[in-house]
Amino acid sequence: MPADPISADPISRVAPPLPGRAVIRQRWSDFLFLHWRIDPSEVAPFLPPGTRPDVHDGSAWVGLIPFVLSDHAFLPLPPVPHAGTFIEINVRTYSVDEQGRRGVVFRSLDAERLPSVLAARALFGLPYQWMRATRTVTLDPLGGAPDAPGTRSGTLEYRARRRTGTHPGTNIVARPGATPVDSELSRFLTARWGFHERHLGRTIHARNAHEPWPLVDAELLHLDDGLLAAAGFPSLARRAPDSMLATPFEHPGVVTEFAAPRRA
Repeated sequence: MPADPISADPISRVAPPLPGRAVIRQRWSDFLFLHWRIDPSEVAPFLPPGTRPDVHDGSAWVGLIPFVLSDHAFLPLPPVPHAGTFIEINVRTYSVDEQGRRGVVFRSLDAERLPSVLAARALFGLPYQWMRATRTVTLDPLGGAPDAPGTRSGTLEYRARRRTGTHPGTNIVARPGATPVDSELSRFLTARWGFHERHLGRTIHARNAHEPWPLVDAELLHLDDGLLAAAGFPSLARRAPDSMLATPFEHPGVVTEFAAPRRA
């Protein structure tokens, strides 16, 4: 009989130390986390060899996650000139490898900067695509004092269209709330300190670390999405997400560092 799978490592809100020096640093901000429950059998075919679906409450989960990336640097060098600030949107699910390491598996990653797309494909084998995208921030009337950004409220809108293939796109409008969220489910969905990917004929695991997520509740106001279907999940966008989270409105974001990938 086959051996039982190794238990997954405990989920921690605080990132474990990186296994070696950091090689990449980025700032991430203006996150929206939309997640749907899905049967584990529906995500298993998309996972790299040597990994299995990571489940919570009996379900696998698929996320649609837009955010803003800035201050990209290949360490120990300073931030890359002209890399600028750009939008990234990923469709992802979650995995566990044979050593018990949890991770993210990206079904797609869309980014505005073509050099960043090409570099991520070459270095990590990640399924990056080139897209056009906009982010619109709308302040609520009387949404707080202008000199106190943490007191203001409003909506975030992401609109994007892939430049290649069938040109799938997305339009997401949401209102980040003010109520902090820290639950077993929110940690499962966001405290993912690495990713799994198939690259150059092997499965790799690349670790990352940043400060704990400052998560709040969020209200989804509008969703018109084709990225989930293009990633292999055609039914999800037709129903409301089972979890909706965000980083606080106008939060400066988290600084994230990546270690070099290791074989899984």
